[in-house]
Amino acid sequence: MVLLQLDPFLNELTSMFERSTETGSVWVTLKRSTLKSKAVRNKMATAGEAIEYRCLIRATNGKKTISTSVGAKDHQRFQASYATILKAHMTSLKKRERKEKKKSAEADKREGTSKRPKKS
Repeated sequence: MVLLQLDPFLNELTSMFERSTETGSVWVTLKRSTLKSKAVRNKMATAGEAIEYRCLIRATNGKKTISTSVGAKDHQRFQASYATILKAHMTSLKKRERKEKKKSAEADKREGTSKRPKKS
């Protein structure tokens, strides 16, 4: 797994979504990371140095895995681009089945009872 720069990562993520529109899925995970080993982090903590946390983003379609790391200064730009990609490619999701509350409320009004009393 190789860390890509932000723009190549977004381009590859877009192509992953396009390839998986008919069949397949794309999993995206985000987590906080320093990209340093635990020993280095402990040395930095004892020396009083500030540890810079980054956001590690991984995407996979089961066959191919891509990843990138986003710092605090690039976070706003990345989040806007990522949201645009998600909005554009989430069209193949199934609509949620909703309970028809209006129809049941109208049926109760026709019968003459809006709510039944609770039994004690």
